[in-house]
Amino acid sequence: MPAPKKSRRKLFDPTSDKPYELSRSKLDLLMRCPRCFYLDRRLGIKRPSSAPYTLNNVVDTLLKKEFDIHRVDGSRHPLFDQYGIDAVPFEHEELDTWRDNFKGVRHLHPGTNLILTGAVDDLWVRPVAKKLVVVDYKATGKEATVTALDDSSWHDGYRRQMEIYQWLLRRNGFDVDDTGYFVYCTGKADRSAFDGKIEFDIAVIPYVGDDKWVEPLVRKAKRILMADAPPASAKACEYCSYVSQASGV
Repeated sequence: MPAPKKSRRKLFDPTSDKPYELSRSKLDLLMRCPRCFYLDRRLGIKRPSSAPYTLNNVVDTLLKKEFDIHRVDGSRHPLFDQYGIDAVPFEHEELDTWRDNFKGVRHLHPGTNLILTGAVDDLWVRPVAKKLVVVDYKATGKEATVTALDDSSWHDGYRRQMEIYQWLLRRNGFDVDDTGYFVYCTGKADRSAFDGKIEFDIAVIPYVGDDKWVEPLVRKAKRILMADAPPASAKACEYCSYVSQASGV
């Protein structure tokens, strides 16, 4: 079997004293498999990439435009009233930067010299309490409208994503509400024809986050990156399992 491709870009150098940037997705990779995380960030051996979710990106872009109209007007989106949400879109000069996948919300962690980053989809604010509310857009093509985070194969990662964003914003000095929201768009497949468009059912799903696990994970990331050899793989890692079985063929 051919050797996996290596990338030398942005690899961790244990001899360097420069801050090292680590994205939200790389932290999540560590949660899923410490060995894959080490191979990726220390050796440049990445997991095989999946197809890009370009349709999901379109939904994200259009939702951002839609909520930005209300942001500029200082008005409430109809979904706020539909779901009884006490919030309005948050206006801030850094919002475009925080949404940028190559910039995002950033925090230099003093205990590890790691720069943690994460790009949010949107932020709302409680008008009275002045607390920030983290919002994440999701799109899917399931038959039934998604109204709850009840699929552990995907939704555990979504929860962690929300909590990392909450942690990052708190480290930037913001008062962040424990409750965030997923604006979940489910494509309707029961239409009689395509007719050049896809219609969606939209549900706003609240989630009460708890970011206490993020700080220990950041410190764990630094310990693993400083090690001379990769750690053991996660028992449920299908990538490591595949390599282990294929190498014996």
